[in-house]
Amino acid sequence: MREETLRKILLKYEKKRDLAAINLELRKKKLYSVFPRLEEIEGEIFRLGLKMGKLALDSPDNLESIVESCKQSLEALKREKESIMKASGFPTDYLSMQYECPLCKDRGFLSSGEKCRCLKQELIDEAYKMSNLKQVLSKENLSTFNLDIFSDDKSSASVLSPKENMATILAICDDFIRNFPKNNGENLLFYGTTGSGKTFMCNCIAKELLDRGNFVIYQTAFSLFAIIEGYRFQKKNSAIDKESYESLFECDLLIIDDLGIEIQNSFTNSELFHIINTRLINEKKTVISTNFNLSELSQRYTDRIFSRISSSFRPLKFFGNDLRWEKGNK
Repeated sequence: MREETLRKILLKYEKKRDLAAINLELRKKKLYSVFPRLEEIEGEIFRLGLKMGKLALDSPDNLESIVESCKQSLEALKREKESIMKASGFPTDYLSMQYECPLCKDRGFLSSGEKCRCLKQELIDEAYKMSNLKQVLSKENLSTFNLDIFSDDKSSASVLSPKENMATILAICDDFIRNFPKNNGENLLFYGTTGSGKTFMCNCIAKELLDRGNFVIYQTAFSLFAIIEGYRFQKKNSAIDKESYESLFECDLLIIDDLGIEIQNSFTNSELFHIINTRLINEKKTVISTNFNLSELSQRYTDRIFSRISSSFRPLKFFGNDLRWEKGNK
């Protein structure tokens, strides 16, 4: 999946270089028509380079003197070129390739072989598109997270207030993000009442990991099974269907929001087990949120599914007033 994404991005880089070359030729044609001497100078510089190479092969013992002689001629031609360009009001690099990224010259990789920062950003942007989260993450992230919206009041059912509980969950999620590159087998299960902050926290985790260059897929349970059904049952599977399906297994982090809203049948149970189990085997991390408590999950899903979730996911209970309802009534 990542290789295919990288291939598409590098193809875009290739088109950028092609466009830069075309634009350069257009600039040359425009300028040479007004200042023909510039075209003559470019030709002399090119021929001088060929001459220097030929002389170096024919007389390797005199290489130093040949280089020095040609260097003086090249400098003189370049000064004349710069003088004409300056007098005509054009920038000195007008007849040079104009790259969008001068660091890697629109290749995506530096001379050292490392990814250029522009390629890293392209990969992050692509990951955002694939995660289906770009709009919502601009509003719901750690920088907009406000612990004060949670109540300080404790109920008889808990030793912690909603605010204290959320502070604990936030610390655990911070550790999850920080330690994400480690193969520590950590997965998270968010469960609790509607509007208690589960989806918001999923978004916070998604944004932090996307910004660090990870491949994150975020789907509601309903959309998740729509992707699976589209791939499994369509007579003509498109490349998009296949890519969307495979990404559920290949992404660095899969977030399944609102588990339990999907239609319950043998097919959905089988596919859910397949996804969770395969990701666990391949040490791929998963975050699940649900409005059901642990007892309800054990009754709703097969023993195999609940066994994987209860043994391999860290359960974090969310509770408190419905924040969405309160926000809408302020």
